[in-house]
Amino acid sequence: MASMKVKMCGSEPIPPVRSGTEVSDVGSDRIVLSLQSSFYGRLRHYLDIVDPRTLLVSESRLKECVKLLDDFRCGMLPPGVSDAQLWEAQKIKQAIVHPDTEEKIFMPFRMSGYVPFGTPIVVGLLLPNQTLASTVFWQWLNQSHNACVNFANRNATKPTPVSRFLQGYVGAVTSAVSIALASPSEGLLESRGPRAAAGPEMRELINAEPSPGLCPAQGEIMREELGSQQVQHRKAEPDHVGLNMLVQRASKFSPATRVLIQRFVPFPAVASANICNVVLMRHTELAEGIDVRDSSGNIVGSSKIAAKCALLETALTRVVLPMPILVLPPLVMAFLEKLPLLRAHQRLVLPVHSLVCLASFGLALPLAISLFPQISQVEVSKLEPEIAMATDCEVVTYNKGL
Repeated sequence: MASMKVKMCGSEPIPPVRSGTEVSDVGSDRIVLSLQSSFYGRLRHYLDIVDPRTLLVSESRLKECVKLLDDFRCGMLPPGVSDAQLWEAQKIKQAIVHPDTEEKIFMPFRMSGYVPFGTPIVVGLLLPNQTLASTVFWQWLNQSHNACVNFANRNATKPTPVSRFLQGYVGAVTSAVSIALASPSEGLLESRGPRAAAGPEMRELINAEPSPGLCPAQGEIMREELGSQQVQHRKAEPDHVGLNMLVQRASKFSPATRVLIQRFVPFPAVASANICNVVLMRHTELAEGIDVRDSSGNIVGSSKIAAKCALLETALTRVVLPMPILVLPPLVMAFLEKLPLLRAHQRLVLPVHSLVCLASFGLALPLAISLFPQISQVEVSKLEPEIAMATDCEVVTYNKGL
């Protein structure tokens, strides 16, 4: 695929700024930092990146967009090209092409494909009457998808050997699945509905919620399928005292408050799995460092400190990501279940709840990753001495990854 010969800031090509028919060649560093200096600006940026419509862009269309941006940067823009066309070309490119490698990201592992390609996996996670083996399989598939998304959207300024990728994959998936199956919420809730005798495997599936967005919905949806109407708290086990006590004390609050607190019982497991997945899949960045750039877009050097900042910010977005999934579906379903349609057709509860959870994940994804800019800044004084010696700039930039 043709690469763009453009001025770069933190390895990200910047959309042009034009006034009327005259091109205004504004510095790329100033543009990207200005666009992502506010939460609203970052949200608009990430909404373009996660737009699932970009999955339908053909190879020829992508090449046209790359060439259009290349021509603009070279000062050879064809007459009649509008600002809207240039921004659309930039949107398509940044959603498909990795900013560091200038190569296409495999479709299922793009941020725009996170929700669409995760849907079959979450359907598998929601299947009723699963055995322990099937539960492990779907959790493995889910965490494998998460791991590949994390790796495909990493900072790729340094090559990653296949051996390190495999080490990271095995470590990330094994730890995340283990956390899922050992979720602290396991055994906390005892279903007393008409179909409560689901067996230990089903109860384990109901309470295992490790995914960064999809799995937190799993337990709640399965409870709906089982027809659970009441919840009885068991005596706290010694190794889960804190979370058990939290749920037990929640009975003193109003029903709405109690439901909200109960939804956050699996949150530590969710957050831990997400952090393990991100860090282990991107551990090469910690070992090798990542490139940092000056105000002109030139590489100043490689920094391990900047890599730590990048992984910390990315991990924090994965911690925040499940929160809307833990809160929104119960609130929405509490309203929808009162509708005559769902009361008359109980079989619709599971598919409707599934759609609500997927919609919540689609909303949570851009909001969570908008916490930090994709192109981040760091003061040179906080980096390695060799970085400070290589530039006169007080601030450098780096690609945080997604």
